This record gives sequence, C-alpha cells and structure tokens, in this order.
Amino acid sequence: MFIFSCPNISIASDRDIVPIERLLNSAYRGESSKQGWTTEAHLIGGDTRTVASEVRELIHHPGSVFLKYEGDKNEIVGCVNLQRQESKIYLGMLSVSPRLQGGGIGKKLLRASEEFARQAGIGIIYMTVISVRSELINWYKRHGYEDTGKRKPFHEDPVSGDHLQQLEFMVLEKRVR
Repeated sequence: MFIFSCPNISIASDRDIVPIERLLNSAYRGESSKQGWTTEAHLIGGDTRTVASEVRELIHHPGSVFLKYEGDKNEIVGCVNLQRQESKIYLGMLSVSPRLQGGGIGKKLLRASEEFARQAGIGIIYMTVISVRSELINWYKRHGYEDTGKRKPFHEDPVSGDHLQQLEFMVLEKRVR
C-alpha cells in the first residue's frame, strides 16, 4: 500500500483505462493539446499519443503503475506512469489536462512519483524527454532532474503519429533518497 501526501492522487485501476487514454491524447496531440504548454502537436502529427490497449498493458505489467490525479468532479485530470526497471524507476506519460496546466498538478504528480520510489526502496527516477522540448526540459530541471548526457533514438510507430522533424530523446535523472 502506497501513501501519497496529496489526497487527490491514487493508483489507477482498469476502470481508469479509457479516461487515462483520453487525457494522454488530449495533453500531447491534436488541437486540444495546443491549449496547454506540453503539446507535441508541432513535432508529431495526428491525434493519438496512445491507445487503451497500451494503457491496459502498462497497468497490468509487473512493476508498472499509473498514478492518477482526480479533480473536483472525480474526473482524472492528471496521470503519470511509473515502471520499476532494475534499480531505477522510469517515469513516463506525465500528463495534465491542457485546461488545468500551470496549476500545480504536474508538481504534485512528480512529488507523488518520488514518494512512490522511496516507498518502493528505489533512489533514482529517470525519464526520456524529446530533446528539442527545451521549455519542458527546463521545467524538469527546476524540479531536480539532471541531463545524464545520454540520448536515445525516437522511432516512429504506427500508433503515435508521424514525426514532423528528426527527433531524439534526452535522458534526465534525479536521486530521490
């Protein structure tokens, strides 16, 4: 049982798959994502970031959880996927509804991710961020994440859209103990 300092955050279950899918797609792709500052619509074409089957797979994969942030009307307005990978936690799919970005939900999800890692006995969280996303990278750096100097290729896939330019991932990391 994991305990989070923010009462709006809990671990997602199967009933949350479709709302999380909708949130991820609205935060990263298409016109709705342009309301927020985390959009990738200018980098990757299409309206799909993920599909329900991928969210379901991540919820059920051993060592993987989605944390969800529920707003005033019990709707999911933020989420993050955490995956235990050897001695580290991989943080991915951090998303906040574009209409609520800038209100502190992302910070609370980052804090909950760190609480999760500490409670799991893991001292390092890492993530990959598209390297041309300097505003987003700077936001993570302000929250203690550092550029490891590692880069990973960002391959197109049949689900998440065509890249509108050459893209690669930057690996960021933070010690949380």
